[in-house]
Amino acid sequence: MNRAGHAMAVAVLTAMILGSGVAAGSPISSSVSGYPGGGNGSGGAWRLVRAENFNRPLKVRGDTGWFPSKDEKDTEYDVDAYDNDGEFFQTFGGEAFRKHLATMDLYRRSYNIGKGGWLTVELAARDRDRDGTPDGIPTFARTKSKRMGSVGTFTVPDHNSAAILRSTEALPEEYRVEVTLRAIDFGGQRNGSWDYDGKTNGYGPGGCKTNFPWAGSPGADYNPEECDWFDVTGDSNGYYFLSIMDHPVAPHNNVFVHQRRKVVMDGYNRYRYTGNGLRYCDPVSGTFQPYEWGSGNGVNMLFMTPFRRYSSSPGTQYLMKSECGTVHGGAIVSQVDMVPEKMPEVSYVFAIERRGGQYTLEVSGYFRNVGWGTYRYSQPFDDGEHPIHHYNQRTDEYDGRYNMDWTYSAGDKTFVDPNIWPAGSSYPDYFMIGIPHMNFYEGTASIKDVRLYIPR
Repeated sequence: MNRAGHAMAVAVLTAMILGSGVAAGSPISSSVSGYPGGGNGSGGAWRLVRAENFNRPLKVRGDTGWFPSKDEKDTEYDVDAYDNDGEFFQTFGGEAFRKHLATMDLYRRSYNIGKGGWLTVELAARDRDRDGTPDGIPTFARTKSKRMGSVGTFTVPDHNSAAILRSTEALPEEYRVEVTLRAIDFGGQRNGSWDYDGKTNGYGPGGCKTNFPWAGSPGADYNPEECDWFDVTGDSNGYYFLSIMDHPVAPHNNVFVHQRRKVVMDGYNRYRYTGNGLRYCDPVSGTFQPYEWGSGNGVNMLFMTPFRRYSSSPGTQYLMKSECGTVHGGAIVSQVDMVPEKMPEVSYVFAIERRGGQYTLEVSGYFRNVGWGTYRYSQPFDDGEHPIHHYNQRTDEYDGRYNMDWTYSAGDKTFVDPNIWPAGSSYPDYFMIGIPHMNFYEGTASIKDVRLYIPR
């Protein structure tokens, strides 16, 4: 049986197994195909060079153990003006920010896994009671169950904790990276409800959960105590399915992370959201739908551009392609809506390619209102209008034409982020999976494999 025939057979069988409530669809455009391949590297175009399937106990190398870190100067976690003790926050938060940061004991841990240590785990946590040991400890570990078999599982029990898996070394000039998601619980609705299993949008009960002490707006009031800051449980939960970053990434605050992304596939699950800042694409009709049309389990496939998304706050702009067309800026588009209630019997495969002067984002699986499908969108490094932010791995790939200063002001305070993309710069590619934010998101997710391919 050929691949198309196999896809149809699986779709029919799955529709019988899953029953009503989830539509079983068929391909509807050139960017959509059948049942996800699950690690085939797009047929014969690619050669597998690295893989981790978690079938054996993880061999840990170079474990730092937990150590205190606030991204102090001259450490490897001191990256730019938006890191945890960054100049952006120092400028607008002033003494109030410094006082708050002084009360937060933050810890990190890093180690390598996989053959030759090709994967790096980066963890971060907060010592809430300041007894010298981090609390709400996040983990990435091999776990086994009858339903899922052996998987790699992220556990992030506290929104001040974070856990990511990344490539240890910079990725090659051309590559394809894949990850298979087997289970996820980082918010979104379950069986029509945002509140399930005693949680609110995936956040566990108890304590105040705010974005303290990292405010994204220059005009924010830094003076309130922690519990009077912005409540994240009533806002959003989420997870990075697979992204490409412009440096060897580790967890930081969410403002920092939003400056360093090249291309992104993530979930941004807004609790009972009814505004116009997010929307779904209905792949069947090719029309945009309000956020309530989906279940809050959308996949956001984003090409980042170097322009400012917000007039007064940090954050790069989004270019979003979908079956509804191409949009630069405006409401965040979810290209498809996952069905986590059906996992792990249903898996999702995410892939990113860098080849032939463009990036490609791809997701395969079984989607609400659609059925089985593969959605795949490409964007040139620079189409003359919407360049991909920091696309150049080498200095000779880019001539500085999009360089600029970003200036932020509030009252009598001004911060200038100079030369955001100068000539002579270069930005290696690193893939990232998991939760990089140290002030948003909590939950669990399990992945079956991670694969790296290069062209044949």
